[in-house]
Amino acid sequence: MIYNEEYETMPREALEAIQLRRLQTTVTRVYSTVPFYRNRFDEMGLKPQDVNSLADIHKLPFTYKNDLRDNYPFGMFTVPMDSVVRIHASSGTTGQPTVVGYTARDIQTWSELMARTLMAGGATKGDMIHNAYGYGLFTGGLGFHYGAEKLGASVIPISGGNTKRQVLIMKDFGPTILTCTPSYALLIAEVAEEMGVDFREFNFKAGIFGAEPWSEQMRGDIELKLNLKAMDIYGLSEIIGPGVSVECIEAQNGLHIFEDHFIPEIIDPETEEVLPYGTPGELVFTTITKEAFPVIRYRTRDISVLHPEPCRCGRTMVRMGRVRGRSDDMLIVRGVNVFPSQIESVIMDTDGIEPHYQLMVEREGRMDNLTVMVEVNERIFSDEVKELQNMERRLEQNIKELLGVSAKVKLVEPKSIQRSEGKAVRVIDKRKI
Repeated sequence: MIYNEEYETMPREALEAIQLRRLQTTVTRVYSTVPFYRNRFDEMGLKPQDVNSLADIHKLPFTYKNDLRDNYPFGMFTVPMDSVVRIHASSGTTGQPTVVGYTARDIQTWSELMARTLMAGGATKGDMIHNAYGYGLFTGGLGFHYGAEKLGASVIPISGGNTKRQVLIMKDFGPTILTCTPSYALLIAEVAEEMGVDFREFNFKAGIFGAEPWSEQMRGDIELKLNLKAMDIYGLSEIIGPGVSVECIEAQNGLHIFEDHFIPEIIDPETEEVLPYGTPGELVFTTITKEAFPVIRYRTRDISVLHPEPCRCGRTMVRMGRVRGRSDDMLIVRGVNVFPSQIESVIMDTDGIEPHYQLMVEREGRMDNLTVMVEVNERIFSDEVKELQNMERRLEQNIKELLGVSAKVKLVEPKSIQRSEGKAVRVIDKRKI
């Protein structure tokens, strides 16, 4: 099923002509309105008129998350604030959020992209969508909400949490499409089983899951336990939110990137060399239709691969493979971005802590569990067990307040965490994803 057949099945030559025109407009826009981009272009000796072909995108500078942080909060916006109708934000490397803005037209664009996403995932106007993504500054909940309304479907804006109530709503309302993180989908299934509720009695036909890494094995588990077809979705707030790419229900074989709005590249994360189709590397995106917050060659740090072959569903746009991991140390735990430096900012404010720690993520059953191992000094380690337990609880509470995700803190004896002469190993990810 295709929402916008004209664009989603467009011949490559016609699509590239549209991409070039929109790229040129975007480059001119950011150069004339965003001092950061104008200075970066000038340093490289570039002008907007130097972009004469799609290949010229490789001449343009990369944009990094630090650039967004350095221009916090609104320094990357290309429109005055009286033209911004929506502001979202995501966590940054120091706890400072990455702020993104939308004009009314941006919201319309995003809504259509999410309508495309939902239809690719099996939704139609006649469906009822149980939207268990979080609402608020996180883009997930409202992105799916507006897309469902654009599609003309019914939407249940239940957000996350209160799982038993979610199961009762599913039972009473009879939704047909589930949208949430994959780990939460499995938690819902587990709670339903505890309540004596069988998903085979529900009306779900499909689910669209994202915001965290998940595997084909997890897909199989979700499909078996929730009695639906599970599709992967990809997006990030810096690009637009959810709606950058999605699997189709017909093939479930790679995520279709909506290239009439985003130009994807794959680069070597170390050399920044552009890599050919079929070669794994870091995803880079350039937005070509956004008004308030366009970005040029944004380095996502996500590792994937691009496939140009048309899909049997009829869509002709490039597909990206499931995200394989990150080219930096950022973790995604239950849909929340977690950076080692954020954890460090909490533990280093605590008396008696040494500057040595590691984060361990494991997938136990259906949920990701984060353990923070922290060295204490000799004085603290010799304290009574009760005092150490109190310190662990305080750290766990502070991490929860800062990141919005629970972590288990384990205080360990001095010099027990392995040292490195090079870059410290801060993250141990034991999830098989």
